[in-house]
This record gives sequence, C-alpha cells and structure tokens, in this order.
Amino acid sequence: MAALGLLLLASCSKGAATASPSSASSGPTIVPTMDSPIPTKSTEPPVPSESPVPVESNPPGDIPDNTQFVPYHSKGGGFTISVPEGWARTTTKTSVSFTDKLNTIAVGWAPAASAPTTASASSTEVPQLKTTERAFKLVGVSSTTFPAGKAVLISFQENSAPNSVTGKQYRDDVLRYALFDKGQEVVLTLTSP
Repeated sequence: MAALGLLLLASCSKGAATASPSSASSGPTIVPTMDSPIPTKSTEPPVPSESPVPVESNPPGDIPDNTQFVPYHSKGGGFTISVPEGWARTTTKTSVSFTDKLNTIAVGWAPAASAPTTASASSTEVPQLKTTERAFKLVGVSSTTFPAGKAVLISFQENSAPNSVTGKQYRDDVLRYALFDKGQEVVLTLTSP
C-alpha cells in the first residue's frame, strides 16, 4: 500500500500546484458529502454479508521500485494525478480508475456544497461503505493536509471481489481521501492487498 501512497494529487482547482500526501503510509482520501454523493467503488446493490478472508503474508501484486509515474490530467475533475505507467485506465463522465494486477487507483468527482469533515465522513460515508464493501472493517477516520489543501481520510479493509475464474479473494487495504475546492469534491481511493 505504501507504493500507492507515493501518488501525487493536484488541487481540485484547475492550474494549481501539485500536491502530495503528508506521509506515504497515510495517503489522502476524498469523501463525498450528503449534498454531493460520489459513488463508492461499486454502484451495485448492497453486498451480502461475508467474513473477512485471511490476510496473506506475502500478497501478490507488489509495485516494483523502478515503476515510472506519468501525469494524468482530468479536465472534468479539474485535477492532475501521477499514476504508474502502463496501468489499464477506465473513464466515465465523473470518474477515472487505473488498475494493474490487484492494485487500483480510483478518482471520482462531483459538485459539493461544503467540504467533508471527519464528523460527516463518520456519520455518512462509513455507514454507506459498510453496506457496499465486502467484509468492511473500519481502520480509522482522520484529516490530513496536502499542498493542495485539507483532506479527510477513511482507512479500511475489505475483501476483494471473487476472481471470475478461480473464485479467490484477497484482503485489501483501502485509503479513501476526500478533497474539496471551489464547490467541487474529489474522492481518491487507493486499494491494494
């Protein structure tokens, strides 16, 4: 997960300087508010209850130290993010995600009336995540600061979706950052076993 924490996130406003997390182990998370719901990772109906899968001592999918990072600019989202070169990209009108093996970087954006807070994340987002993420376990809700501004971080663990061929699942660590600027909220989610 530390490798994903190396990502650089630019301000939610266009043309702002690049921002980076205050610490690689506690990357930023963007959390939507009730006024501006940004879909969670899955827009499917609530997941059935399941038990957490065991954490692997040496999970696959490590990001090599020599990985090159390239900038990706989202005109619609008004941000720039550095992502590992060669990762598969999926875009929609209000989101973009980058995936390689078992690692995912997802960014979603939407208009918002106000900035998220740790209180709003705890009272609104955490209960929503409990119903949409597999075997959700909250690690913590905190605030962090980037050069681009303040962010709210929700750290949690979840089971991955079952592999379509083998049915295997992994226990994932997830960092979900929420940034707000000029009426726009951006949610950055980093997922890795």
